[in-house]
Amino acid sequence: MQVARRLRFRNKIALAPMVRVGTLPMRLLALDYGADIVYCEELIDIKMVQCRRVENELLRTVDFVAPDERVMFRTCRREQDSVVFQMGTADPERALAVARLVENDVAAIDVNMGCPKEYSTKGGMGAALLSDPDKIEAVSTFGSHRGRASPEHLQETVQLAKRIEKTGVAAIGVHGRTKEERPQHPVHCDVIKAVVEAVSIPVLANGGSLDLVKSHSDIESFRSATGTSSVMLARAAMWNPSIFRPQGMLSLEQVMDAYIRHAVRYENHASNTKYCLCQMLRERMESPLGKLLHAAQTNAEICEAFGLGDFYRDTQEWLKVQQETLHANAGSPRSLDQPTLDGDVVTMPVKFIRREYPPQITPKMCLLEWSRREKLEQPSYETVRRPLDRAFQSTVTVAGKKYRSSMWWKSKKYAEQSAAIVCLRTLGLPEGRSGEEGVQIVGKRKREESDTAAHQRPTMLLTLSSSQYSVGACI
Repeated sequence: MQVARRLRFRNKIALAPMVRVGTLPMRLLALDYGADIVYCEELIDIKMVQCRRVENELLRTVDFVAPDERVMFRTCRREQDSVVFQMGTADPERALAVARLVENDVAAIDVNMGCPKEYSTKGGMGAALLSDPDKIEAVSTFGSHRGRASPEHLQETVQLAKRIEKTGVAAIGVHGRTKEERPQHPVHCDVIKAVVEAVSIPVLANGGSLDLVKSHSDIESFRSATGTSSVMLARAAMWNPSIFRPQGMLSLEQVMDAYIRHAVRYENHASNTKYCLCQMLRERMESPLGKLLHAAQTNAEICEAFGLGDFYRDTQEWLKVQQETLHANAGSPRSLDQPTLDGDVVTMPVKFIRREYPPQITPKMCLLEWSRREKLEQPSYETVRRPLDRAFQSTVTVAGKKYRSSMWWKSKKYAEQSAAIVCLRTLGLPEGRSGEEGVQIVGKRKREESDTAAHQRPTMLLTLSSSQYSVGACI
């Protein structure tokens, strides 16, 4: 595979891979300010291998979507020749499968051998790979690699770098600390320099944010101290991405404004938007602006806190127009939520979101009570578990017909609730959402069962009225 050959790693300044930071808005902002290369956050092979590639016509992005419909990786044409996909892996076969999945949408692929955090090392990934040279060689058949220095074992570090180079990788990134060291420890520029002198491929120096790089002019000093051809920045760029700007850094207010605009334009998840802004504000989180940000839960609320409410509303209106145009051009107003047949099973891509329902009401309850009123057999649920990721999918049978959500869930209960929603929506029945028209909590009473006293128990009656049905759900 020649994925990395599209990108040249000499004389570059890069946004380093950072968990929860290296998402699309931050990568685009770094490119805006002058970064040559941008790394995405580490993405684990076992999660990525389950994804499907989706061309998002509305956002004009390419999305890699997990079975539960979460977007694991989002990219766009703007960064196609600059973005490096960083993978967490310890399995050569899975690594190759993921590389083949993303190869046409990224400029290079990087295997993480530097992350010292437990979530990476416990699976044999990240810095844990450094103790298994044979496995490193097995997964080093493509892309670039990023690892950690070891001044106590300098010769071993150099020999490992040479061994990796022989696999044909395009570049090596070296973080100038050991896997036991943390940001407060000084960076070992001498070890990075030793690796540079031992290999002929480009080396990217990493780890100087706290000690050496506080402004754009410091980048060249770090490059000189390590002897590398290229430098990657992590925390310095996380605190203020305009450090990539040759003309000088901008104020945080300007930077955060620009970041939010990218986040809204590309529908970044609000929790991720908030996290990145918190990293920029740092010690200013106790300021009035910081408190507003802390209280914000959605991108709309974040925009209001930063005086970008009009921008948010204008963007949402623009996206709505784009969506309507796409539907019109497709020649059909058919919604993605319309039921479709998969064999003899009615399916829809439905999510069960617990907070959208009253505490004591669920779609399964609504479906059960409707079945009782219609004198049908009780709904039956058949749930299967997928071995690859142990996720659940459930099919409910009602009146001889089967209904299923096309999504997979970590929770068996949520899989069953999703199946119930598909049935209720297909039949045109209310499902019990909070604020749903016709929903009224009547109160507690004993369920009246004339056939047997054994069925008597305290209940909550939910009355759901539609044009055709009145549904009561017992708890």
